[in-house]
Amino acid sequence: MRVFVTGTDTGVGKTYVTALLARALREGGLDTIALKPVCSGDRQDAEILRDACGKELTLDEVNPIFFQTPLAPLAAARAESRLISISDLRQWFEKVSTGRRSVLVEGAGGWMVPMADGVLIADFAAALALPVVVVVANRLGCINHALLTVAAIRARGLECSGIILNTLAADDSTSGNRALLEEFCDAPVLCEISPGQPTLDATKQSPEFFRTRAMGVERI
Repeated sequence: MRVFVTGTDTGVGKTYVTALLARALREGGLDTIALKPVCSGDRQDAEILRDACGKELTLDEVNPIFFQTPLAPLAAARAESRLISISDLRQWFEKVSTGRRSVLVEGAGGWMVPMADGVLIADFAAALALPVVVVVANRLGCINHALLTVAAIRARGLECSGIILNTLAADDSTSGNRALLEEFCDAPVLCEISPGQPTLDATKQSPEFFRTRAMGVERI
């Protein structure tokens, strides 16, 4: 299973969800690694992903580009007078993922975040030619954000393999969001994660996540 993990915005729990997925997949017998091409401000996200995969890779292998400035990748690169090379990132991805059956690549911020000169996160995902999973923060307004993100993914000619609904804090406005997403979006809701959920048994919550051809795994 090789997928690109994006979100409807920053702060929706992409790293948390990606780490849950990585641990669940590895417990299911896959050789999963989780990657974070660009970090800004600190490398905590990359450290979480490295640890979720048993520290099999070094921090630099998980996260090849790190900016001290806590901004979107392009803004951080300009603030530090640096350049992000998509070609170099593609070479990095090919090197660390060669021979791997299961790879998760986490983006930065949302789908349309500027990443390099003339390049959005969406363009980078397209360059890797990976199917996309969308992490949606389960809160008021998420239906609109989710539908727009899925539409933008498909506009790039990429497959949206599904949505993961991440409940950051339960309240009355979130209870019907999954049903509405399932009604108005033809990308499946793979699973719904509760606040602070420590593990993910995806085989019970979303068995289609492990079986669908789009994910490249028939069963664990």
